[in-house]
Amino acid sequence: MPNLFHTMINEIGRIPGHHVYGRVSSVRGMLIEVSGVEGELSIGDHCRIQARSGRMLLCEVVGFRDGQALVMPFGTLEGIGLGCRVEIGAAEPVIFPDPSWLGRVVDAFGRPIDGNGPMATGPIPYSVHNNPPPAHSRQRVGGKIDLGVRGMNAFLTVCKGQRMGIFAGSGIGKSTLLSMMSRNTDADVSVIGLIGERGREAREFIEDDLGEDGMARSIVVVATSDEPPLVRRQAAYMTMAIAEYFRDLKRDVLCLMDSVTRFAMAQREISLSAGEPPATRGYTPTVFAELPRLLERAGPGTQDQGSITGLFTVLVEGDDHNEPVADAVRGILDGHVVLDRTVAERGRYPAINILRSVSRTMPGCNTPEQNAIVARAKRLVATYEDMSELIRLGAYRAGSDPQVDEAIYYNGAIEEFLAQSKQDNTSLEEGYMRLAGILDMPYASPEA
Repeated sequence: MPNLFHTMINEIGRIPGHHVYGRVSSVRGMLIEVSGVEGELSIGDHCRIQARSGRMLLCEVVGFRDGQALVMPFGTLEGIGLGCRVEIGAAEPVIFPDPSWLGRVVDAFGRPIDGNGPMATGPIPYSVHNNPPPAHSRQRVGGKIDLGVRGMNAFLTVCKGQRMGIFAGSGIGKSTLLSMMSRNTDADVSVIGLIGERGREAREFIEDDLGEDGMARSIVVVATSDEPPLVRRQAAYMTMAIAEYFRDLKRDVLCLMDSVTRFAMAQREISLSAGEPPATRGYTPTVFAELPRLLERAGPGTQDQGSITGLFTVLVEGDDHNEPVADAVRGILDGHVVLDRTVAERGRYPAINILRSVSRTMPGCNTPEQNAIVARAKRLVATYEDMSELIRLGAYRAGSDPQVDEAIYYNGAIEEFLAQSKQDNTSLEEGYMRLAGILDMPYASPEA
């Protein structure tokens, strides 16, 4: 009850003192032209259109043309016609997050959709379209973050404040890998954005993959694939805004977004509707301008803040890892994890190709002993991959090359180490100890 009273007081204080109205002058496809609002709107502002039925349709300003504001709806256009009244809302879309949001599922506007009642609102507004901290005032990436997945912890160690991309085609296990990391991580808070996901998968992810323990320290933002492009794009911004709130509370946040590609597709639909010419493979220039603005919001905070460790999935079209979105994202992030279809077809999950994946911060945060273990394991895997065709055909004769013999000897154990079930959880140090034991190398834990 105190939370409800506090929420009501906050909401009353946000009621505007006056209203400005315009009128719908044209509707073309998903684009609505609004007149009579000169000087009242700017790009990114929100407004509401009153449909013939009385329904209020939330829209966002995406451009201007001949003195008219171009707006796109967050819903369907039924009931919208010429002369419909347009109410100008708050100048900038904001949310009022609160620590009690942990354990909740929200939509792209921060509204609860889990059936567990209303959520408290905090006193401080957070812009949905926020800017990252200034580069010169940011801290450096911190210590390691435990993700509970052996292949990630050992071969692609992630540090607090690092941003990693998970690149894969459809059906190779991106969402499953995300769920394993979100459930097993030792981060203070997990903020998970399901952008353009299948509607049936949201509940499965929350109940089966996250579970009660994982959900207790997580917030899930959901925008399904059937929702308008503005909603899908807004969900990505909402995910980052919530993560920034907990970062400002000096928490170490793990931000998981699935997927950046669907965010880019939503932005492409918006830009093309607004009349922007397409560029590479139909993607508009705005798409490649928005990607760094979104992804740079993750990372280490300033001296009095926590960090946002970002893990972003990228759905590569046709398994082409050089397609435009994948190429752009790879250049922005601090490393990439490649999930390989050929590895998945062999039945090994997570299907991480450790030879094509890299964590740019890993060598600096590991001890020399840990780097030596990882380097030797990767050399053995690379040697085996180079000779795999001859080995499978039986054309390689044992004893011909000592390095190949060694790679064949250890390959089965390394593959078994990389394979991990959804329910399994392996800590950072346990992973290094197991890998050192497999390779018959001595290992002394730095924590000892």
